[in-house]
Amino acid sequence: MAGQDPALSTSHPFYDVARHGILQVAGDDHFGRRVVTFSCCRMPPSHELNHGRLLEYLKYTLDQYVKNDYTIVYFHYGLNSRNKPSLGWLQSAYKEFDRKDGVLLCCPGWSQTPCWNYRGEYKKNLQALYVVHPTNFIRVLWNIFRPLISHKFGKKVTYVNCLSELREHLKCDQLLIPPEVLRYDEKLRSLHQGQPPPAAKTPPPRPPLPTQQFGVSLQYLRDKNHGELIPPVLRSTVTYLREKGLRTEGLFRRNYSGKIYNLGKPVNFDDYGDIHVPAVILKTFLRELPQPLLTFEAYEQILGITGVESSLRVGHCRQILRGLPEHNHAVLSYLMGFLHAVSRESIFNKMNSSNLACVFGLNLIWPSQGVSSLSALVPLNLFTELLIEYYEKVFVAQEAPSAAGAGKQGGPVAKGNAADRCAAGHATSIPPPSPPTAARRHR
Repeated sequence: MAGQDPALSTSHPFYDVARHGILQVAGDDHFGRRVVTFSCCRMPPSHELNHGRLLEYLKYTLDQYVKNDYTIVYFHYGLNSRNKPSLGWLQSAYKEFDRKDGVLLCCPGWSQTPCWNYRGEYKKNLQALYVVHPTNFIRVLWNIFRPLISHKFGKKVTYVNCLSELREHLKCDQLLIPPEVLRYDEKLRSLHQGQPPPAAKTPPPRPPLPTQQFGVSLQYLRDKNHGELIPPVLRSTVTYLREKGLRTEGLFRRNYSGKIYNLGKPVNFDDYGDIHVPAVILKTFLRELPQPLLTFEAYEQILGITGVESSLRVGHCRQILRGLPEHNHAVLSYLMGFLHAVSRESIFNKMNSSNLACVFGLNLIWPSQGVSSLSALVPLNLFTELLIEYYEKVFVAQEAPSAAGAGKQGGPVAKGNAADRCAAGHATSIPPPSPPTAARRHR
C-alpha cells in the first residue's frame, strides 16, 4: 500500500488505520518541538476508513507527546468528497481534544508503567498548527467552528500556501511529505511563475567555527578540547542539573532555541534563572550531532528489540553497544548515568525512565535517510528506557584513566573498545548518589 511504513507490524493496536500512513511523527521544528504530520491525500474513501478509529489513533499518537510542546503540520491536499469526514465528526473531534479530564495511559508492548495524561494538554502544549495548501473549504470550515475556538488557540494557526513558506518555520528535509503533495506544490509554483521552477542549488558546506559546539562531531569536539572524551556542553549541563535540577518537575519537557555555547564564552546558567535552560541545551546538543550518539549502524539492530524476549532484552542491549565506537560508548555511559539518577527522583520530578525515554529516544538514534517512522518509536523508546532503567546492568565497564573525573558527574567512562568492555563482564561502579532522599523511583 502506498505510504505504508514497512516496519509497521500487524499487531499494532491501530494497524487498520496506521497502515494508510495518514499520521507521521517527523523530526522537530526550529524550537526543538516534535512535529506531527497529517496527510489528507493518504485518507482512503470513507467507506474504507472508520473515522471513529481514526480519531482514537490520533489521540493514541498525540498522547505520547502532549506532555511536551509539539507542532502539527496539516497537509490539506487530497481531501475530497470521497474521503472527507462529516462536519459532525469534526465537531466531536474538536470537543474531544478540548476536554480537561485525565486519562490513564499505558503503551502496549513498550512500558508496563502507566502514567496520567491530561487531555487539556492537547491544546495547551500545541504550539503551532500549520495548514498547508488551504482551500476555500478550510476557510469556510474555520468560520463554522469560530464560535467554539478560543482566540488564544486561533493565534496558533498559520496558513501556508506553499512548501517554501513552510521551510521558514520547519526543517522540511525531516518531514515525511507525501509525493502527491510535492507534485501539487510544484504545480502551484509553475502556475504562479509561468515556468518550471529552477533546480534548487545546495550551497557548499562551511567549515565549523573554532568555538562551535553544536552540529559538529564528537571527534571534532575531542580534538578541540585536548582529548577530553565528554563534550563541554554535556559536562556542564549535566553537572549543573545534578547539583540543582534533579527534583525539578517536568525536567526536559521544555523547549528553547539558543546556542550560547557557540560563542566560546563561559556560560553561567544561574544568569538565566530557569533550570530548564540547561536541560533543553543538553537535548539540542544531542539532536544536532551530525551522526546520532548510538550511530546509524545500530539503527536496524535497535528496531529489533521488541522481538527479543523480555528477560533477554538487557543482554541484547549490551550486545548492541559492543559495536559502538569507544568514544560514543563513553559519552553514552556518562549520559545514561545521569538520566538514571534523574529517574531515581521521579517521585519529585515526574520523569521516570519511561518518560525520559519519550524525550531522549529520538535524540539518541535516527536513520541515515529520512526520519524515524511512527512505528519505529516503540522500539527506539523501549531501547532507551532499558538503558536508563537498567543502567548498572547495561554499562558494565571500568572507568577510563584518560577521562579522569568524567564519571564524577555522569556515569563511568570506559577504556578499551566497546566489545572488550562488554565481554569483560565487570560490575560497574554506581554513580555518586543524588541528594539524600527517602524516596526511591516511583513506578
